[in-house]
Amino acid sequence: MNRQQHGLFRKWGNWLTGRNSDVASKVLYDRMLLWLTFGLITVGFVMVTSASMPIGQQLANDPFLFAKREAFYLGLASALSLVTLRIPMAFWQRYSTVILLISIALLLMVLLAGSSVNGAARWISLGPLRIQPAELSKISLFCYLASYLVRKVAEVRSNFWGFCKPMAVMVVLAVLLLAQPDLGTVVILFITTLSMLFLAGAKLWQFLAIIGSGVFAVCLLIASEPYRMRRVISFLDPWQDPFGSGYQLTQSLMAFGRGELWGHGLGNSVQKLAYLPEAHTDFIFAILAEELGYIGVVCTLLMIFFIAFRAMSIGRCALQLDQRFSGFLACSIGVWLSFQSLVNVGAAAGILPTKGLTLPLISYGGSSLLIVSTAIVLLLRIDFETRMIQIQAFARSQRVRNQYVENQYVGNQHDVGNQK
Repeated sequence: MNRQQHGLFRKWGNWLTGRNSDVASKVLYDRMLLWLTFGLITVGFVMVTSASMPIGQQLANDPFLFAKREAFYLGLASALSLVTLRIPMAFWQRYSTVILLISIALLLMVLLAGSSVNGAARWISLGPLRIQPAELSKISLFCYLASYLVRKVAEVRSNFWGFCKPMAVMVVLAVLLLAQPDLGTVVILFITTLSMLFLAGAKLWQFLAIIGSGVFAVCLLIASEPYRMRRVISFLDPWQDPFGSGYQLTQSLMAFGRGELWGHGLGNSVQKLAYLPEAHTDFIFAILAEELGYIGVVCTLLMIFFIAFRAMSIGRCALQLDQRFSGFLACSIGVWLSFQSLVNVGAAAGILPTKGLTLPLISYGGSSLLIVSTAIVLLLRIDFETRMIQIQAFARSQRVRNQYVENQYVGNQHDVGNQK
């Protein structure tokens, strides 16, 4: 690559991120993150509409039933995002413990008065709205964890008890989530918490001990419930019982196989016609693969990857500017989105056991859409605050430089006058 091409790529990258070398031309938001988010939301709305038409027709004689609900939640998420964008990160840090306690209270409320779907009590019904507190528990734990690391990062690095305190909070949430039951969210919380402690500088032997305990606990939880054991067995060999425990995965694999390179075209999926259960939620990626093919799969995964990459980049920039709460929170959002996407896509493709997790911004689900969009807006707010700090620092350095030049000029004039 010659110098001209390198300069062109660099200029294009600066335009995408809005971080130009000229302070006057800086954009106060991340263009790349915003447009990728809009792209994923558009893909998600189109795929939810396509995948849910047969089940909408079957349930309410309305093929656009779930599309209308998704549009309602998109409008609600947009309004919530506009409010969230105006809240400074200092607010989230100050009230992180309160948000965590509210999340725990909602998880307890689910166990006492929650509505059940497919044998799992995970929702609280508020008129036309159905709230899933498990989604709120993710962002509330990560806000608390980022606040804890700001206050106790030295203790985490030097003391095993400092390492165990956030894990104990995670265990409390895990117990409440497993009572619903919701093992998938517990795995997300566990992996993200470990990742953040690793970024904070905790010792390696602590990780090995916790990871070993976590793997043992997950194996014990799988063995304690027959339906979890059936999922693992069907994941290992779904074709052994293609019309029983392996039915969902075999239908998903058929969808991937039918998609080939270019897919069968939008709306032309066969597996969504009552063959693949949960086609518009947990297994929407299989319908996407069938209709848009390998090219659609790669483009969607690239968008998810770059969103997670931008989240980690924003977190790194905030940490360099000593905005530790914002930096840790941005990194936790990046780990969360990337790992949840990995689990969902891996389950649909038969690489991982089914966990019942949504694909961020794509799968149907009001609570997931609201929480993930809030997380993206938090990234935009963190990026905005770091840009403002850089601009203010540059302005201060310019004032100091101008004052120095002015003093030098006055001194030189004074010397010339004395010589005369």
